[in-house]
Amino acid sequence: MPTRILLADDHAIIRQGLCSLLEKQADIEVVGAVEDGQKAMELVRELSPDIVIMDISMPNLNGIDATSKIVSRTGNVKVIALSIHSSRRFVTEMLKAGASGYILKECLFNELLDAIQTVRKGGIYLSPRITGVVVDDYVKRLSGEYQPESPGLTEREREVLQLLAEGKSTKEIALHLHVSAKTVESNRRNIMDKLGIHSVAELTKYAVREGLTPLES
Repeated sequence: MPTRILLADDHAIIRQGLCSLLEKQADIEVVGAVEDGQKAMELVRELSPDIVIMDISMPNLNGIDATSKIVSRTGNVKVIALSIHSSRRFVTEMLKAGASGYILKECLFNELLDAIQTVRKGGIYLSPRITGVVVDDYVKRLSGEYQPESPGLTEREREVLQLLAEGKSTKEIALHLHVSAKTVESNRRNIMDKLGIHSVAELTKYAVREGLTPLES
């Protein structure tokens, strides 16, 4: 049976290019391509792919939080991060979310195929540059030098922060998340208190820096 792949990337040209390349492989079937993490979650439930190739910075729901939800709720769907980001913050958060692979968009297509084959067999695949980041992080943890790069926001607070940074109003966020406006306001206050940030402009900068939104700073 071919490996069933779902693509999630907010750039149409990347989705189209990957679809074209992957569909030429006899042992791969592309079952869908979406532009944000929320739609990726919906199609995972509908189509049950074997692997999701996931960008990190996407609108509505970023790849880190989408990965966490997909892995925790399905158990058998694997995620490979395909990103421009190689910094420790993004790599460690994506792996902590449950990704089985992390490769960079600068890689050659054959490396993506290697990652798909490795993950399909139950392994973990990291680009060579990413392996160095993971080892460095592990050494720092062992030596006690590791410092968390950001305060711990809850899953819901991360969702609210991303939508705030993308310019959505309290009412729009409440509708999107199926919660009350009062709940959104409470989450917003908690976010600001935890981060020590008290303006939407600064929250937006933080969200961009953390990869929660694809907006440019």
